[in-house]
Amino acid sequence: MTVEEMQIVLNDMGKKAKRAATALAILPDEAKQLCLFKMAEAIEKNAAAIQNANEKDLNLASENGLSPAMIDRLTLNDSRISGMADGMRTVAKQLDPVGKVLSKTVRPNGLEITKISVPFGVIGIIYEARPNVTADAAGICIKAGNAVILRGGKEAFNSNMAIAGVLNQAAITCGLPDGVVQIIPWQGHEAVKLMLKMDNYIDLVIPRGGERLIRAVVADATMPVLKHYKGVCHLYLDEGFDYDLALKIIVNAKCQRPGVCNALETLLVDRFAAGEFLPRFAAVMKEQNVELHGDETVCKYCPEALPATEDDYYAEYLSLTLAVRVVDGVDEAISHINTYGSRHSDGILSFNDANVNAFTAMVDSSTVYVNASTRFTDGGEFGMGAEIGISTDKLHARGPMGADELTTYKYIVRGNGQIR
Repeated sequence: MTVEEMQIVLNDMGKKAKRAATALAILPDEAKQLCLFKMAEAIEKNAAAIQNANEKDLNLASENGLSPAMIDRLTLNDSRISGMADGMRTVAKQLDPVGKVLSKTVRPNGLEITKISVPFGVIGIIYEARPNVTADAAGICIKAGNAVILRGGKEAFNSNMAIAGVLNQAAITCGLPDGVVQIIPWQGHEAVKLMLKMDNYIDLVIPRGGERLIRAVVADATMPVLKHYKGVCHLYLDEGFDYDLALKIIVNAKCQRPGVCNALETLLVDRFAAGEFLPRFAAVMKEQNVELHGDETVCKYCPEALPATEDDYYAEYLSLTLAVRVVDGVDEAISHINTYGSRHSDGILSFNDANVNAFTAMVDSSTVYVNASTRFTDGGEFGMGAEIGISTDKLHARGPMGADELTTYKYIVRGNGQIR
């Protein structure tokens, strides 16, 4: 297909999405709930067809030598398909994010000014290997009154096409216009470039994937971008913390699913804890097949560790590799995180209230943990049912993004003849 032909198809998709967004913007919450319940049911009823499509993607992934972590992100088993449907139901039952009165004031001249939440309109979402994002994105966008145009990664092309088709058809059976959920039907990069110039149709674009993808979207988009850069997540082990509890948290944060953005990438250890803690830590990491990259002190206590470079502290490994550094107290830990981190998820393991308060106040991240694994940075774990991504921005949303984060606002000004 030529670029000109692609542009014609994309313009048609944009027009459909605008019409659908207009209908969604005034749809009562009861109707949105019913539609989302039907979409969840459609996912379950079409599970076999979705898994057949996913099997094609998995076969291609194996042939192309994708890493085990990437294949894990790509896989749709019975549990994950049920999770997609359950997430949609959870989103459906949440309070309507549209039409909330955010503020109300009456001016001295009698004007009544009300600030209310409203949908963005049409949201474009560009994402990589995880096909469950197709359902998550559609559900959250519809709950917030938005139509959505999706562009998934080539690794999950067949899975994404199947899921999006099921969801859009379910929306149509609910009486919504064709175009509530659309997916770009090509795998090449040219379509993405064209999509990112559709600011006359798309009101907001959200890239979800690797840092390279996100930077490319930011560079090319002519509409606002809500971005999620890499997840360089830290834990700082303070002096006096329970070492058994620390090891339990670290193993969960690093090893449960190392290929996701909220997995631990750098461990910081207080110097006063290093001598006793690091040998025990090294033994546990060896059992978990984790490769350590450490500074001079770490290598002294963990003989199998490789010397860390400056790049290691910036790295989002997404694998069983962990950077480790010994620091002189909480202030140096905070400085390290604010220098090398990505403002995603960072935590402190400490029983010292003063250190905890300093850490939570001064670490510049979307989510800050005290004595817990970073793996909880997730829309489902935060009670959102599903999420559109983890924003490391400060405007307009930050952290896990649910339906509330996919609304903007407008002012309604009521008068009785006032002039200026």
